[in-house]
Amino acid sequence: MHSKLEHTTRRTFLRDSSVGLGSLALASMLHAESPVANAPGSPLSPRKPHFEGKAKRVIYLHLSGAPPHLDLWDHKPELVKRTGQACPDEYLKGKRFAFTSGVPKLLGTPRTFKKHGKSGVEMSDAVPHLHEVADDLCIIRSMNTDQFNHAPAELLLYTGSPRQGRPSMGTWVTYGLGSENENLPGFVVMISSGVQPSGGQGCWGSGFLPSVFQGVQCRSKGDPVLYVSDPAGMDRDLRRKGLDALKDLNEIQAKELGHPETLTRIQQYELAFRMQTSVPEVMDISKEDKKTVEMYGATPGGASFANNCLLARRLVEQGVRYVQLFDWGWDFHGTGPGEDIRDGLTNKAKTMSQPVAALIKDLKRKGLFDSTLIILGGEFGRTPFREGRTAGGSVLGRDHYPDCYSLVMAGGGVKGGIMHGESDDLGFSVAKDKVHVHDLQATIMHLLGFDHTKLTTRFQGRDYRLTDVHGNVVRKVLA
Repeated sequence: MHSKLEHTTRRTFLRDSSVGLGSLALASMLHAESPVANAPGSPLSPRKPHFEGKAKRVIYLHLSGAPPHLDLWDHKPELVKRTGQACPDEYLKGKRFAFTSGVPKLLGTPRTFKKHGKSGVEMSDAVPHLHEVADDLCIIRSMNTDQFNHAPAELLLYTGSPRQGRPSMGTWVTYGLGSENENLPGFVVMISSGVQPSGGQGCWGSGFLPSVFQGVQCRSKGDPVLYVSDPAGMDRDLRRKGLDALKDLNEIQAKELGHPETLTRIQQYELAFRMQTSVPEVMDISKEDKKTVEMYGATPGGASFANNCLLARRLVEQGVRYVQLFDWGWDFHGTGPGEDIRDGLTNKAKTMSQPVAALIKDLKRKGLFDSTLIILGGEFGRTPFREGRTAGGSVLGRDHYPDCYSLVMAGGGVKGGIMHGESDDLGFSVAKDKVHVHDLQATIMHLLGFDHTKLTTRFQGRDYRLTDVHGNVVRKVLA
């Protein structure tokens, strides 16, 4: 009896009903119905942001493990001169490192840096294909984060908190903008190199937002989405009848309890049914012409970062709002030849440089580049000195480093052909125009048309947003 009365109280009604205060607040901000209040219509229907954003969609390319930025994007001639010297005490005092103690030796890059394009953007020889699109790139060399271990750093980057449980960036974007294709998820995730990101599924989870906005993990080999196919012995007509029965039961529960997650579940079942035909088609890169496939370095029927980059273009072309790619293998500690910043980085960067350059060229060819925001980078940087465990060996590697690192942006309202911010002469700290992770998040949301302080939802008595209580838009990188 108590349970039944609970669902009729004013407090529970305001908290859980599909017209709850949080939903009404979001609806007011977006000048449209909220995703939850919009039921039984699709919660992923397109919605307007606070103002007209330059970017309509996002492709985030995450290099899991954190690439060695000093060997890719940030040239330090003074560090090269002082290679092998003991690290000055002022750079170590009060600092903690993941795998280094004592006094490490400085390590300048063995890579060759040159300026490229009409703009003179400086990059290393490890990313030759990106030299071709230098004038499209905005390289931020003054990134900063609070975390020096992989999982909390990835969670901070994608959810605004180093702990599990908050909505991810892709969730916030689809919550605010919806999707442009009712037959595909608004937020798609793909993984290459065989390893999940250290932050796990929290990097694309919905947290306390409706679960229909969480990322849907797709694969380029085998069934594109796990468990989306009809079970053995069940054809499509029978599946339709089963879903109709479930829908009826869920609608009865929704009327009795008014819980928004019940309405979300109905929409998820319906989306999954539509995805059975739409997802396999969009995920089939064999439909692309040979020249395009070769430009990416992709292999139809295979699984690779190159395949995923091509799929990202196909997905945004079909109206998917946010595509997240995770590529493992960028944790260059120097524990083996594959983690050496010489040949190891050459080999790994080869798998990234070609498809990313191809993605930029392909989006231009399709007329999508100016409205698609591309982000490329890791969760933090690497030290300007040799990693402690491997300092005595022949393999050159670097430890985790949060204080200063680099990240690349392109398209979607970002200035091309610029290098924003500076690190000091040895690469230990930001010397000019620091960009914290929360500033990056605020800038991404601004490019999509949102005031990051106003895209909020109420949970457990307070308003939450992607940027927590921080973040400023980096206006110098805006076109």
